[in-house]
Formats: sequence, C-alpha cells, structure tokens
Amino acid sequence: MVVRTMTRKARLSVTVSPELKAAAEEIAKENNTTPSGIVSQCLEELTQKRARKLMEEGYLAMAEEHRQFAKLSARATAEVVPSWD
Repeated sequence: MVVRTMTRKARLSVTVSPELKAAAEEIAKENNTTPSGIVSQCLEELTQKRARKLMEEGYLAMAEEHRQFAKLSARATAEVVPSWD
C-alpha cells in the first residue's frame, strides 16, 4: 500500500541500463503514469519496507529487554514474597 502525500517534488537524476529504461516506460504506460512516477513509487515502497524492518528490529529488541526485566523482577519478588508451597 502506497500512501501519497501532497508534497513538493524534487528532481532526481538516475542512470539505468537501456533494459531498465524500457521496462520503466512499459510499466509506466501500463499504469497510466510516467517513468518518473514508477521510480517514485518504487522508492516509496522501499522506504516503507525499510521502516517496517526497522520497527520490527526495535520491537524484537524491546521484547528481549522486557524478558530480562521480567526475569529480574521474578527473582526480586521471590526474595520478598513468601512461597505459598
């Protein structure tokens, strides 16, 4: 899913092989846009994929911190609260 925002555009010059240029033109025609629009859409999708990966890594790191905290908390609780065995 690509979310488009109304922002100013900036010019970017890229160099690609003739085959990629032809593919971009063909895909653009199929999608009723320009080769520039196709490149922009690809960059948006890659940016979103990168953000999802970074969030996943962050969540995994937080989960490990929470596991460690729970382990330490359980030890501290065991020292303070008597066992009901």
